[in-house]
Amino acid sequence: MANAPSLSFRLRGFWRFVLVVAVAFGLSEAMLRLGWLEPLENVYYDYAHQYAGKRRDASHVAVVAVDEQTLDQYKDDPLAFWQPHFARAMETLTLAGVKVIGLDYLYQVSAEDWLKKLNLPGSDSSRSYDSPFRAQLAAGNKILITQLVELSSGEGRLLLPPRDHLYLLPQGVNDLGIANLNPDDDNSVRRFLPVFDPDPEKPAMGFATQLALRAAGLDPNLPEWEVAGVKLKRDAKPRLIGYVGPPGTILTVSMSKLLKPDALADPEVQLLKGRAVIIAANDRGTQDRHPSPYSRAIFSKQSDQMIGGEIHANIIETILSGHYPRHLATAVELIYVLALVAIAALLYLRLHPLGGLAVALALSVLCLVPAWFMFLDDWLLPVGRMQIALGLGFLTTLGLRLTGEERERARLKKMFGRYVSDDVVKLLTEGERPDLAGESVQVTVLFSDIRNFTTISEKLNAHEVVEMLNAYFSRTTEPILVEGGMVNKFIGDAVMAIFGSPVRHRDHARRALRAALQMAREAEDFKQWMRERFPDRGLPEFGIGIGVHSGEAVIGDIGSVKRTEFTAIGDTVNAASRLEGVTKEMHCVLVASKACVDAAGAGVITGKQETLKVKGKEHAIEVFEIMGLEPAADVQ
Repeated sequence: MANAPSLSFRLRGFWRFVLVVAVAFGLSEAMLRLGWLEPLENVYYDYAHQYAGKRRDASHVAVVAVDEQTLDQYKDDPLAFWQPHFARAMETLTLAGVKVIGLDYLYQVSAEDWLKKLNLPGSDSSRSYDSPFRAQLAAGNKILITQLVELSSGEGRLLLPPRDHLYLLPQGVNDLGIANLNPDDDNSVRRFLPVFDPDPEKPAMGFATQLALRAAGLDPNLPEWEVAGVKLKRDAKPRLIGYVGPPGTILTVSMSKLLKPDALADPEVQLLKGRAVIIAANDRGTQDRHPSPYSRAIFSKQSDQMIGGEIHANIIETILSGHYPRHLATAVELIYVLALVAIAALLYLRLHPLGGLAVALALSVLCLVPAWFMFLDDWLLPVGRMQIALGLGFLTTLGLRLTGEERERARLKKMFGRYVSDDVVKLLTEGERPDLAGESVQVTVLFSDIRNFTTISEKLNAHEVVEMLNAYFSRTTEPILVEGGMVNKFIGDAVMAIFGSPVRHRDHARRALRAALQMAREAEDFKQWMRERFPDRGLPEFGIGIGVHSGEAVIGDIGSVKRTEFTAIGDTVNAASRLEGVTKEMHCVLVASKACVDAAGAGVITGKQETLKVKGKEHAIEVFEIMGLEPAADVQ
C-alpha cells in the first residue's frame, strides 16, 4: 500500500482549491456589483420569456385599443378633438362594470380652449365641445397621464393635462399618473417605478401604480400598500415586471366596439367587467412602442415591440396578482453560487485540462435547468454570473497548471510514465514526490534474463529477434506494473525493476516476489508462443531466470548534462544482478535473498536453499528458491 500523500502536499492542494474558489467567486461577485454581468443576465432573462411564451391569463386588466379600425371609423376627426369619443367609450366601460379607466393620451390644452383661439363666428362649440369628457372626469375612477420630459436646457418638467380638466378630477393629483416607462440601458423595459417621487403631495405616482391601487380600493396616500400578499412601498426603487406573455396576450378590445349602440351586448365588452382598463394607441403608425423581454432577436429574427398601454397593463397585472419576478435571498444565492463553484474547482483540479473544460461546459449548460424551472415559478437564479464564475475557475486552474508546480508534474510524468503504471504516475504527481537529487531508500530490486538468448538470437534474423523481445517484454513487464514496481531499464534481453521507489510501498519485497512469480508463469506460457512462431528452427527451450534482493540503494536522477535516468545504484542492485545468474547454478527459475524473504513477511513458500559466495560480495548470501506465496498472508 502506498504511503499517504504528505501533509504539506495536502495543504498545498487545499490552498490551490481555496485560491480557485476565491478567484472565481470573488471576481464574479465584483463583476456583478459593478453591473458588468447585467447585460448577460438580461439575455437569459429575455430568452426565458420568449421560450416560455404565454405564462398566464391576465384577469385584472385589459386594453382598449385605438386601432386602425377605430381610426378609420373616425378618420375625419383629428385626434386632438377625440374627447367626445373618449367620453362615449368611458361611459360604455363604466356601464360594463370596469373598476377604473386610464387614458393613455396626454392633452395639454382642451379642445374648447383651442377653439376659443380661433374665435369662430356663430358657433358655441368652444363652450360645450368638451362637456361629455368633462362629465366623465368629474364622475371619478378616471386616471389621466402626465409625462416627465427633459428640456434642451437639461431642466426636467412635468407635462400636465389642461387646467380645466385637472379641476374636475375628484381626487386631484391621485387621479394622475406618470406614464414614463423605465427602460434599462439596452432600452428594453423590464422594470417599473411604483412612484417617481415618494412625496405624496406631488403628482409623482406611476400611471400603472395609480390604476392598480384604484382597482384594489387602496388609499394612494399611504406610505406602503399590501396587494396580493406583497408589500409595495412608496419609493422610487425599480421592480421587475411580471409579464404575462408576448405582445397581444393582454385582453385587447377595439375602441370602435365601445362606440357602437349595442356595445354592452358584445361578448368582448362584457369580458371587461371588474377589470382596470387602459385606453391606448395600438395602430401601426403609433410611436408608443417599446422593446420588452419579448423583443430580443433569436436567430436573427426580431420580435414585435410592445405598445406602451400593454406594458402599463402588465405592470397593473403584476401588482394585482403579486406575480413579481424575484431573486433569492442574497445569502441563499451566494451559497448556491459558492457551492457550484466549489464542486467545479474540485473537478478542475483533479482532471486533465480537457476534462476540466468539459466539466465547465457541462455545468454551464446544466445551470440553465434549475434556472428555467425557477423562472416558471417567478424566481430568478443567476445564469450569466454562474457561467462567468465557472469560466474564471477553469482559467484560474489552467493558470496554476502553467506554473512551476505543474511543469514539475509534467516532468515527472515524462520521466516515469514509460516505466510505471498509470496509477503509480498519479501517486507520484499527486502524492509525495521522490527526491530526484538522490536519497538512500530501502527497496527491492529484480533482475530477469532470458536463458540461451545468444543461441536464440543467432538462429533468428534481426526483425525476428526484435519481434520476440517485444512480445516477451509485453507479457513479463505487465506484472511489474500491476504490483506498482518501476521497469527501470531493459539491458538487452534483461529487465531491471525496482519496488519501493519512486513510490514508497512498505510491502515492496512481497510485491516484487508476486511480480516475479507471475513473470515466471508468463514465461512458461511464452514457450508455446515460441514453438508456434518459430517451428523447426532448432531453438533451445525458452526459459528465464529471475533474481530478487532487498536492501538499501541510492535512488536519484543520474547521468550526464544531456541525458539522465532515474535509477538505483549500490550494493543491493549489484547483488540482485548476481542472484539472477545464481538461478543457473541452482537449476531453478526464481531465487531471492534471505533479506528479501524476511522483508516479504510470512507465507513465502521456498524450495532449494543455498549459501553462496556471490561475485562482488564480501560475505556469502543465503539464497532461496521461491516456489510461491500463501495468498492469505499477503500484506494489503
